Amino acid sequence: VTTPKPVKIVLVDGLKDHGPGEHDYPAWRVAWSDLLSAAPGVDVSTARDFPSETQLNTADVLIFFQKGSFTASRGASLDRFLKRGGGLVLVHWAVNGDDRAADFARRIGLASTAGGISYRHGPLRLDVEDPKHPIMRNIPRLDLYDESYWRLSGDAKQVHVLASSVEDGESRPQVWLKDHGTGRVFVSIPGHYNWTFDDPIFRILLLRGIAWSAQEPIDRFNELVWPGARVVD
Repeated sequence: VTTPKPVKIVLVDGLKDHGPGEHDYPAWRVAWSDLLSAAPGVDVSTARDFPSETQLNTADVLIFFQKGSFTASRGASLDRFLKRGGGLVLVHWAVNGDDRAADFARRIGLASTAGGISYRHGPLRLDVEDPKHPIMRNIPRLDLYDESYWRLSGDAKQVHVLASSVEDGESRPQVWLKDHGTGRVFVSIPGHYNWTFDDPIFRILLLRGIAWSAQEPIDRFNELVWPGARVVD
């Protein structure tokens, strides 16, 4: 049996900013810290708002789920992290860059300006744009009840779109990748509601995105699909 390569993951949350069961970043931090720690060879630490210098220097993957906040100093830190081959995962409102959305988009592909984007809550059908990518293997489509974003800053032609939804009559990126040399970025707009993280297909998608970002085998975290998932509620 091959011993899995050690992987250091940092979960970055923020203050909860919506109603019950929405944008519950602290609850996610607790649940996913326990979940990811159950995988062999995985070391999980947490941070509020942004990783420490030590975490930036030692982590293999940073996972942000929060209301994003982007500054010049944070951009420089992320640039160094990606340049050394780090993996960056952003979920839902973590793509927010406020008045620096254009700069943020250069790092993550597409970013939002608070109050300047379009969004919709409700049934969300994700159509797979690249069925040959290992992250999307055997996922013909994904039906959620969540929130989509569109009219984001950045150029959709500069990202590798994995899944999209039709909004205002057009196909809009909802899950995408962006390469930075050896550094990798995975973004999922779905993630507004707590229950989305319990959907087994979404969980497969996110776990594969984390594995891909860490440059690990795509099925590295398969055993984490079901533990703690409230699939009956």
